Amino acid sequence: MFKNSSGQVRAGWMILLALIVMFAAQGLFMVPGFVLFDLLQTTTTDMMSGLDRHPWIALIIQGGGTFGGLLMTLMFWRFVNKRAVKEIGFNKRGKDLLFGLLLGAASITAIFLLLFITGNVELLNRFSAPEFSTYTITFFILFILVGFFEEIFFRGYVMSTMVNRGNSKWLVYIVSALLFSVVHGTNPNVSLFGLINILLVGLLFAYMFDVTKSLWLAIGYHITWNYFQGNVFGFAVSGTVPHGIYNVDVSNGNDWLTGGSFGLEGGLLATIFILLGFVVTNWYVKWQKVANSLF
Repeated sequence: MFKNSSGQVRAGWMILLALIVMFAAQGLFMVPGFVLFDLLQTTTTDMMSGLDRHPWIALIIQGGGTFGGLLMTLMFWRFVNKRAVKEIGFNKRGKDLLFGLLLGAASITAIFLLLFITGNVELLNRFSAPEFSTYTITFFILFILVGFFEEIFFRGYVMSTMVNRGNSKWLVYIVSALLFSVVHGTNPNVSLFGLINILLVGLLFAYMFDVTKSLWLAIGYHITWNYFQGNVFGFAVSGTVPHGIYNVDVSNGNDWLTGGSFGLEGGLLATIFILLGFVVTNWYVKWQKVANSLF
């Protein structure tokens, strides 16, 4: 029940224990931010409104929790799985990170332009008048942490643990993506279609990790997909409150395209561009093989 035929603890038990430890670490690392928030909070408004007025404290809370989960995942991998940290997916592939950053940014920009051209979103400030704020910096830091943490856990830890215990590739993909989607099920304004798209992008990240044998491509895509969505173009990111350089109104648009209050990840255009991500990733890997053979 607990061990496979090779005498290893089964992947399911390892992942469950890692999830419990990771969530506990997140809660612990959020405590200092909550204490600081209580000290500075002078009104009786709800926590979300209060944090919205204190972006640096919000970063300490959310970023602290994210960093705690990341740190505990790496420690669990090193001391429980007994594997070197670089084996979780940190091969030297700097080009993958750059391409991932470009692909995530280009995908969200293309979705925004299609929605803007078709009148499904209204731009509230001019292209020539971007509105930079503290959130522009704090969320950039946060989404870097989120990109690293979620890829290290859901792809690096979950997939590698399952592969090392002989699970089939299709099961590795599905479990990783399904866990990724389920964890996002607690996000505000969650929608069924949004969770399906998160499942689908989880499969894309799994594919990126599998075909490059590195986390860098998925990390790059993950960072700019979130940041351009919420802090460049001002859409909600998986239901969270946006603070964009540009501000958009989706109230008069088609929710099937815009994703409504959940954000672009709840819309059909996100589905299309996630699927295109598989095609582009396949092309990129083939191009890399050709380039490496020539040089």
